[in-house]
Amino acid sequence: MKYAMIFPGQGAQRPGMGKDIYERYISAKRIFDEADEALGFSLSDIIFNGTPEELAHTEITQPAILTVSVAMFRALEQEFGTAVEPYCMAGHSLGEYTALVASGALSLADGVRLVHKRGGLMQDAVPLGVGSMAAIIGMELSDVSAICAEAAKGEVCQAANINAPTQIVISGHAGAVARAVSLIEQKYTAKVVPLRVSAPFHCDLMRPVADKLKEAFKSIEWHEPKFPIIANVNARPVQKIPAVREALYNQTFSPVMWSQSVLEMEGEGVEGYIELGPGSVLSGLVRKICKGKRPYAVSTSEELMIAADYLRGMNNG
Repeated sequence: MKYAMIFPGQGAQRPGMGKDIYERYISAKRIFDEADEALGFSLSDIIFNGTPEELAHTEITQPAILTVSVAMFRALEQEFGTAVEPYCMAGHSLGEYTALVASGALSLADGVRLVHKRGGLMQDAVPLGVGSMAAIIGMELSDVSAICAEAAKGEVCQAANINAPTQIVISGHAGAVARAVSLIEQKYTAKVVPLRVSAPFHCDLMRPVADKLKEAFKSIEWHEPKFPIIANVNARPVQKIPAVREALYNQTFSPVMWSQSVLEMEGEGVEGYIELGPGSVLSGLVRKICKGKRPYAVSTSEELMIAADYLRGMNNG
């Protein structure tokens, strides 16, 4: 039976995440220790003992979620008793970097340093208050895109996350996003949720970040991932190193095609999903995109043991 591993992005963080897995599994503890050493400061202390405000700094959030998610992946292998070999992997935004570390394309040390840099670049790219994001619930992508085009008026306003067929996040200049929200409220009955974010992610305002990341990619040792990675940018599997790097570059300023990525996995015959990392947002989205599916969200040691039993059942079935 085919199953996929999926990894959450920014916004899933919470103080104390992964602590019980750190305490229970030596394989997970090694990941936290390695991340601390790679970054030169105690990321694990911030994760376990920091405030929500400290953890919300983008340059901390990104390596923190990556570290917790990879630790859970390694702990799942320890609990399962052998290497876990999914049909494919996918991650939401930051989660795509996590998938690359879990699949062996990047070392953990390179991965945490890279997303630490990515978070800082994203934070600094647009002054606070210049950009914004909003979630639109209850509209199709074509209608959201048309509203964004009408609202832009020379500024940036784009669909940034296609999370589910009628759950779309828009991003861009604050004024343009505000105009889009106003137009939606005038013309549609959709629900609009302004997002508390430090920068307008996945839109053209992030192009300078992508260029700097492209330079950073050159100093990293890359390997072909052991499993295909469903790329955010086009919802297609990538495995060759040039394609992986190009997908990450374009992902920075392009919409996260999560809904399309899940449908791609479904089309490939994926029957099960295991979400590794804090929270269960992606599992909820999978249920919306693919009715009748039961994804397994793993953010505690108890959930990890359930997922290991699920994998044993899939292997025996």
